[in-house]
Amino acid sequence: MRNLRLVMAQINTTVGDLDGNTAKILRCIDEAKRFQADLIAFPEMAITGYPPEDLLLRPSFLSSNIDKMLEVARNSKDITVIVGFVDQEASIYNAAAVAHNGKLIGKYHKIHLPNYGVFDEDRYFKPGFLCPVFVIDGIRIGVNICEDIWYDIGPTPIQREAGAEIIINLNASPYSANKLAVRENILSKRALDSHVYISYTNLVGGQDELVFDGGSMVFDPNGKLIARGKQFTEDMVVVDIDLDNKNTATKATSITKAKQESLARIGRPDIINISERQSPHTKSKTLAEPAIIQPMDRLSEIYSALLTGTHDYVLKCGFEKVVIGLSGGIDSSLTAVVAVDALGSNNVTGVSMPSRYSSEGSVSDAHRLADNLGIEVLTIPIEETFTAILNTLSQTFGDRPQDVAEENLQTRIRGNILMGLSNKFGWLVLTTGNKSEYATGYSTLYGDMAGGFAVIKDVPKTLVYQLATHRNASATKPTNPIPQTIIEKAPSAELKPNQLDQDTLPSYEILDSMLEAYVENDMSPSEISAMGFDIETVKDVIRMVDRNEYKRRQSPPGIKITERAFGRDRRLPIVNLYKPS
Repeated sequence: MRNLRLVMAQINTTVGDLDGNTAKILRCIDEAKRFQADLIAFPEMAITGYPPEDLLLRPSFLSSNIDKMLEVARNSKDITVIVGFVDQEASIYNAAAVAHNGKLIGKYHKIHLPNYGVFDEDRYFKPGFLCPVFVIDGIRIGVNICEDIWYDIGPTPIQREAGAEIIINLNASPYSANKLAVRENILSKRALDSHVYISYTNLVGGQDELVFDGGSMVFDPNGKLIARGKQFTEDMVVVDIDLDNKNTATKATSITKAKQESLARIGRPDIINISERQSPHTKSKTLAEPAIIQPMDRLSEIYSALLTGTHDYVLKCGFEKVVIGLSGGIDSSLTAVVAVDALGSNNVTGVSMPSRYSSEGSVSDAHRLADNLGIEVLTIPIEETFTAILNTLSQTFGDRPQDVAEENLQTRIRGNILMGLSNKFGWLVLTTGNKSEYATGYSTLYGDMAGGFAVIKDVPKTLVYQLATHRNASATKPTNPIPQTIIEKAPSAELKPNQLDQDTLPSYEILDSMLEAYVENDMSPSEISAMGFDIETVKDVIRMVDRNEYKRRQSPPGIKITERAFGRDRRLPIVNLYKPS
């Protein structure tokens, strides 16, 4: 019987932590040996962390990463190791190293370099042109990287034509809602088209705005999922691949002449022997039953992404504790719950900063939330400071009526207080604005936008409510963490008497639908209006989105959960006179 025991090491790396990443890789290799594995695969750029961005322009960083890759290769005794790193020859390459029995056997250079959305690989890398196939005791294995597997005209069919039976694909694929299902469809089709096993090892963890969700997978030559790892957590996925299985012993479909010509322009196969013995790969040890972890539902998945992103950003940046302004509203409440779930209640401090316009209900709701979460809450009234600033500006403001200037003074006072606490105690300030607010500019520079990390920056307001309800429904304690009064009250900034968000904005159900159409789908005003919305309201919303790009440029980083996150995916000029029609 020919079989190969594969381990997919789904690890959480940190960009630039070459020593820490390498130590984690070596621990996983040791564990894979205890599993009696033949081969262990790591994620894309596992040694450097992903994405290293302009660290790639530093020669010392590149040479150190290569040194670490060679250290990993030296620790490959009695196992084949495939690990992502950055190679430097005449140019720089996004690469995979293949090592066996203490030696570097070969390398693969990524061919398809993504240059859209969050990806900027053309800035740094040169594409590869070889599609190597490595032979382990008669079993032929193709290696490629992330984007390479998304193309039907790509390395996979070339490697299959060269006899590859298994494709090892290394990934750092960032999370967005429904991304797992998209990946599964692509991988299933690619495995079926080429009639080859595909192993997809994905990165896990948070890096700046990005979250990597893991979910590493293996598909058989019939396109059937036979293994899936955990989401949002490190995992060692062990799979025995039986290459004599008659149910999967199918042949690849013939490649047309046109496709062959297209493939020839991508790269050429290169056969590399890893081990000398060419007899059938036999084992006496019992085959392991691969795990197929069921995927999370939509809200659990999004909430887990927020948890992972918050936890890793705070700790990887060297902080232990965070501070959050608690208004008694839904946004600060959800942010606080995520922070407590991610970091523990002892590491979260809430601050209540009531003004003359703060309702008694909002103040009491903020304290109830803090009690439910078991976090310390500081009460620092801003009335005295607000009055002092109004008096200072009274002569300059003259007899002009009060407006947004006075409203924003209050939120800027609160921002100063939070940043003062951050400076004094070393706490990271978590801001509480949502995507609907950032989109329309319904936020204050140097006020509620002041801070180090924006947890729900990419979460539309309607989704904020869904996540809050979802988190309450999953609570293990008798008391819901978020008081129901917070979920049920009409949203308000409480910066003037009887203020409601809907005085300035359409209802969030309508607004979020318009924003999805304009921001996510690039629809025109007339197309959005055709969905059933008033054309003048549509134009007002679009004007708000377009004129507030300057604010978003000055906002803190926040967790990406959609396909078109501000900053990472959607980048428009601040000086911009184009008006969509």
